[in-house]
Amino acid sequence: MVILIDGGFSYVTEHVVEEFDKNHPLWNSQFLTTQPQAIIETHRDYILGEKCSSREKTIFRLEVGGELKLATDERSNKPNGTVARHWNDVNGGSRLDFGKKVKIAGSVGPYGACLHDGSEYTGEYCSRVSEKELSDWHRPRMKALAEAGVDLFAIETIPALFEAEALLQLLKEFPGKKAWLSFSCKDELHTSRGDVFKEAVERCWEINSEQLVAVGANCVPPGFVSPLVKSLGTFNYPVIIYANSGETWDLEKGEWIDQDKIVPSTQYLCEWLDLGVTYIGGCCSKTPTDMNVFRDYIDARSKTA
Repeated sequence: MVILIDGGFSYVTEHVVEEFDKNHPLWNSQFLTTQPQAIIETHRDYILGEKCSSREKTIFRLEVGGELKLATDERSNKPNGTVARHWNDVNGGSRLDFGKKVKIAGSVGPYGACLHDGSEYTGEYCSRVSEKELSDWHRPRMKALAEAGVDLFAIETIPALFEAEALLQLLKEFPGKKAWLSFSCKDELHTSRGDVFKEAVERCWEINSEQLVAVGANCVPPGFVSPLVKSLGTFNYPVIIYANSGETWDLEKGEWIDQDKIVPSTQYLCEWLDLGVTYIGGCCSKTPTDMNVFRDYIDARSKTA
């Protein structure tokens, strides 16, 4: 069974809003209070995109559900719950369209994102904060999402095993919830912090196999994916991958560069599926249109299997 999740949330939302403060300390989380409808419209674009043509039939056959990653406000827990509850209402309506409930995954991102120094992509902060401090920071956000009724947690873009361990221990405080966990990676073998990817993934399953639905990587160049998955060797657990488009983020310019070097992810999909990846989606710069292409490819592949 292959499960298709959504693509890049921030990239699509920015195009819905058009004008906003890109230097705002909360980045796109600001929309939770300033323009909540933009949040809803972005998620709706992904849901409706997966319904086009005859995909609803193949969605049922492949048991594919759209996984929605809800953005987390780093300063206030209330917006999280507000948006999640609003989406429960929209989700109820989507059952009429799809004949099946759309699952909502509440996004739990790295602690470093609140520091506004780029350390969420290095994990440098893990050398100066304790596991307790990380747990105390994440707990109210996870609590707000759980109380709002998300189906599971999307613990994502985690740069270091140290933070992953803290989060998976914290997850045990929410026994009724499942989660996937995905690392950001600096190369084809290591997490952003430098942990060996294979060892980090295996450690996650050791800590909390009861609540994990998948472990893998996100926010990585598509070219990293196959080597990362191959580094796992033979595995008997679900792997999740949602890669970027392949562009490079220029910190000084605050924009994506190397757009001319992008290779369509569909060129990689066959190998990813052959390697046994179970959960597949997109991250930065991936859109509902891209996910439609993924859906078409997965559907076509299933028909010839």
